[in-house]
Amino acid sequence: MQIITKSLAVFIILFSLNSVYSQDTTSSDNSYKIEQLEKKKDQIKAEERSQLKAEVEAIMGRLDRGEIDEAEANKLKNMAAEKHAANIENRLAIVDNKIALLKRNQNDTISDDDDPGFSIRVGKNDGDDSYIHLGSRESKPRKYDRRTTSDLVFAIGFNNALIDGQDLDDSPYKLGGSGFVELGWAWKTRVLDNSNAIRLKYGFSLMWNKLHIKDNQYLVRDRDEIFLEPFPGDLRKAKFRTTNLVFPVHFEFGPSKRIERDNYFRYTTRDQFKIGLGGYAGFNMATLQKLKYRSDGRDVKDKFKGGYNTTEFVYGLSGYIAFDDIALYVKYDLSPIFKDQAVEQNNISLGLRFDVD
Repeated sequence: MQIITKSLAVFIILFSLNSVYSQDTTSSDNSYKIEQLEKKKDQIKAEERSQLKAEVEAIMGRLDRGEIDEAEANKLKNMAAEKHAANIENRLAIVDNKIALLKRNQNDTISDDDDPGFSIRVGKNDGDDSYIHLGSRESKPRKYDRRTTSDLVFAIGFNNALIDGQDLDDSPYKLGGSGFVELGWAWKTRVLDNSNAIRLKYGFSLMWNKLHIKDNQYLVRDRDEIFLEPFPGDLRKAKFRTTNLVFPVHFEFGPSKRIERDNYFRYTTRDQFKIGLGGYAGFNMATLQKLKYRSDGRDVKDKFKGGYNTTEFVYGLSGYIAFDDIALYVKYDLSPIFKDQAVEQNNISLGLRFDVD
């Protein structure tokens, strides 16, 4: 009861102070609003000039492609200039009226229904990548030509190891129990000025490669040598995992659709086939072997981190064949899993890749 009473008392005090503060600061609030409106006048001019520039670039693009002649281009540019000059005049008049209203009511609270405020927007625009906007509701003019977009990369699938002198069927690792996961961010840049047939895709990813060891074996280290040997007991599971930070680079090929608007254009590869060829390079961040076995009638789980003499600098080849945002994805480590080994082992992976733009 005392806690509730104290809480109510604090709330009442804070509410009272807030009311007094609001009454005392009405005049200063209006002065602040006037100051911000004066700054907004410069912002309005900059916005309209930027939009005019984008429209002129779009008109010149149509002229270069032969869609309109020079006379029509000049006519459209003059119309655009007149429109934005009128926009500046009208918008400045609205701001001047707001300033006059605030000056006449220095000691009163004036609500501003057009205050840009704060907003959270999530969406996708034609030909653009996804966006999350935090901040003012006022929108900035679009960039006429956006050559670079970005997206989230997620891949998952099967993983195993190619071993010198052995077929994949003879692998000591289970085909069904071994897998990989990749999570990263990629940028995609159009290579050619007037075509989107070739794109350069680059970024960074975390790769987790897991091998499920079969036949009651586990990995053992003797000096720098890593090898498999039978486990001295009832081994239920043995899994080995590497975590790599890599920087993939792919050349992506395929058709795209051009989207034309009044003041911008975009290329989009939605609902299109695409092929990506390239590779990756990076660093091994961690290694882990997990063992699950029975000992003295009870289940035991052990984890052994590091100490497996894995290759520190990793690199390999990768590629994908995609439709829209889903791809069949393959990657192969040219660098061996373990360094300085008599018999090299190299990770190979096959799965699905999702490029979420």
